[in-house]
Amino acid sequence: MNLVSKSPTTMTTKTLAPFLALTFGLTWGLVALFLMFTDQIIAIFGEVSMSNPLFILAVYAPGFAGVFLVWWYYGFKGLGSFFRRLTLWRAPIKWWLFLIFGIPAIVYTGAALNGTLNDPIPFSSWAEVLPALALALFLGPIEEFGWRGVALPLLQRRFAPIWAGLILGIIWATWHIPSFLMGGTPQSAWAFGPYFAGIVAISVIQTPLFNVSRGSLLIAVLYHFQMMNPLFPDAQPWDILIYIMVAVLVVWLNRRQMFRRGSGVTDVLMPQGD
Repeated sequence: MNLVSKSPTTMTTKTLAPFLALTFGLTWGLVALFLMFTDQIIAIFGEVSMSNPLFILAVYAPGFAGVFLVWWYYGFKGLGSFFRRLTLWRAPIKWWLFLIFGIPAIVYTGAALNGTLNDPIPFSSWAEVLPALALALFLGPIEEFGWRGVALPLLQRRFAPIWAGLILGIIWATWHIPSFLMGGTPQSAWAFGPYFAGIVAISVIQTPLFNVSRGSLLIAVLYHFQMMNPLFPDAQPWDILIYIMVAVLVVWLNRRQMFRRGSGVTDVLMPQGD
């Protein structure tokens, strides 16, 4: 199942170091510049938004770092193989049902508990809906080229899926810390503790889905999209509590694979035979 060669340019678990250095260096470094030279950066690049190139680079640093390292180690041919993981779509029907219906059910249940269910679509007009969906679908999940594209397969070479998912969740949540310090980001209005716990739970839930889909980047992208679906109402912190409970249930139901080292996907490139 592993498409890793014996050449000295093959990715190993040691590749996690440059991946994290690039990811955190870009994001945290650029946010530090934003905080120290706010007026100057806004004057040159504009307000903190998706039209600001420095903000885009900071937000999508994991994806950029992952794609760059795949190219660095495997060249353009390897990069093509990496992106072919976007064509992997097979997964048990129960996981597709969870992805399509289960996640919205969690969010809307949380919104009902939060008292925000009366405003299910947070847009002033339907004309704003399609652009927001397109942005969330085609830009937001670029992160997954790094997190599930590179980091999780490499972590699962050393750890059982449960530990790999937990470690990646902690890294993922920690990486978001600067977004709580900047104005103009959704996280700036949220409490960090519950958010941190929620990200870790989401990572744990995603790990067996990632493995059962043979490392599908398509499903990872769709999962990420559902996590940030702009049509969903604000359900914090209740949705986080539900995600934590779901994570515990998912680990229990998949305990044989989750706690067995070597049972997770370790391919960075497209698996052989596909």
